[in-house]
Amino acid sequence: RAYFMRGGRPDMPVRFAVERLHDGRSFSQRRTTASQDGVPILTMISSFQETQGGADVQIRAPEVPRPEELTSALELFRTVNHPVAKFLGRTAAFDLRHVEGTVYLSPDEERSGVQHLWARSRGRVPAGASQTVHRALLTYMCDQVMLEPALRSQGLSWRSKGMSLATLDHTQWFHRDVDVCDWLLFVQDSPSSQGGRAMVRAEVFDSSGRLVSTIAQEGMIRVPTRTARGSGRWEIRMTEEDGDSGRWRVRMGEGDDGSAIPS
Repeated sequence: RAYFMRGGRPDMPVRFAVERLHDGRSFSQRRTTASQDGVPILTMISSFQETQGGADVQIRAPEVPRPEELTSALELFRTVNHPVAKFLGRTAAFDLRHVEGTVYLSPDEERSGVQHLWARSRGRVPAGASQTVHRALLTYMCDQVMLEPALRSQGLSWRSKGMSLATLDHTQWFHRDVDVCDWLLFVQDSPSSQGGRAMVRAEVFDSSGRLVSTIAQEGMIRVPTRTARGSGRWEIRMTEEDGDSGRWRVRMGEGDDGSAIPS
């Protein structure tokens, strides 16, 4: 389980301190603290187990349209005349395909806190990559979509004006080996939102229906009201890097139109 205490800076080094909590015959635990400039930005407790035999039982994956039947978010980004969309259409690391339709540009009409989507890596991961690499990539992948069921339930989209959001904590279990080059089905829901804090969950299945991971996350979602406005601190915007070169970079901050774009 990880707690995100402060925002990180991509242009600063991160120091990781790992504490050995316990080593048993089958299980071990570690505590990791990530710091920048001497200040903790994340703390995490991890649990590990030796590979062992035992019962192999799981819930069934739901019947949903296959990814080949759905529109890729990349196609949507490439049709939107906005620098952020064009940037993501070229550089997004994962191919995302929403069953219920995306909430990138407009809210979900049904205001349902349920979402299904397929995702996989756009690039090929080396054949010899370890499970540590694949699981780290899945963790990185899921954070881009975890809060979307909460946005749907609140009638919001990634472009809701003035919205501010951030991941507060993240818990993830890995049940079976993961291959991020395979299509992965995210079955997500948001059971509760209150006080600017939203709870979301996900079960992740591979293309054959094996449950590979279960995820729970809390996030901050704030929108302007008559008495308060979104801070804009965690919004993402594009700034031109060097004149007419056509290159852009993502920076944290308030966008020109007050909208947030997924990282």
